Amino acid sequence: MSMTPASPADPNQPGFLDTDDGVRLFYRDWGDGRPVVFLSSWSLNSDSWAYQMLALAERGCRCVAYDRRGHGRSSDPGRGFDFDRLADDLASLLDRLDLRGVTLVGHSMSCGEIIRYLSRHGGDRVSRAVLVGTVTPTLGRTDDDPDGIDPAVFEAFRSECLMRDFPKWLEDNIRPFLAADSSAGMMEWVKAMALQASMKALLDCHRATTSTDFRRELPGIVVPTLLVHGDLDVSSPLGITGRKTAALMPNATLTVYEGAPHGLFLTHMDRFNRDLLAFLDAR
Repeated sequence: MSMTPASPADPNQPGFLDTDDGVRLFYRDWGDGRPVVFLSSWSLNSDSWAYQMLALAERGCRCVAYDRRGHGRSSDPGRGFDFDRLADDLASLLDRLDLRGVTLVGHSMSCGEIIRYLSRHGGDRVSRAVLVGTVTPTLGRTDDDPDGIDPAVFEAFRSECLMRDFPKWLEDNIRPFLAADSSAGMMEWVKAMALQASMKALLDCHRATTSTDFRRELPGIVVPTLLVHGDLDVSSPLGITGRKTAALMPNATLTVYEGAPHGLFLTHMDRFNRDLLAFLDAR
């Protein structure tokens, strides 16, 4: 019996794109109309935005989301997890799909990727931005920012949790990320996404997220920006992130959800989807 060998996969087939440093990124592209590009948080992937993408695609938007390198279905190069390279990956997506008038929507770590993209590549393709549970302007305590978190806390997480028993840490921290009344199924779904990520990506991305200072970049971001933050966010405490970011950006509006955790796009899905659509429709 003879068998025809399978032809090699086209590196630029729909659903995948290659970056200029040889990394293959998975993306999904739903609907037609105004483009909205979603960036996921540390450890999660494009699946996490499914409920926003469905809602907006039904309302006439083109919704695109991709898996960060080392996350989900994207390749794991073991390198390139600094914000400059991650911003260049976003640029590769926008250029490849030739998206213009884009609304960028990020959560947690990816808010920094959006800021770095805008400061590094400019806003020609971007009409507005949405930052949910942002990690900007800076998380770690420094001499000129004593309100930040002690860097030793981050190092302890990396050495004692991430590099020893990440699944246990996920189990212990899924409720603070979501809510007490979140379903068991929702919690399992979020944990399963996180467990798909490369440990090298998680380690390097966490180091970048907790050490990068965006304070000099934020005043130069002039696109209309909506910041959405929960007052019960323990991952990115409102007082050192959302409030300070809004104060530094010239065209930003902060909306605080009372009783909302870090994962508010899931726990407060209906409200967030309404606010997102209203922001897209604003003139």
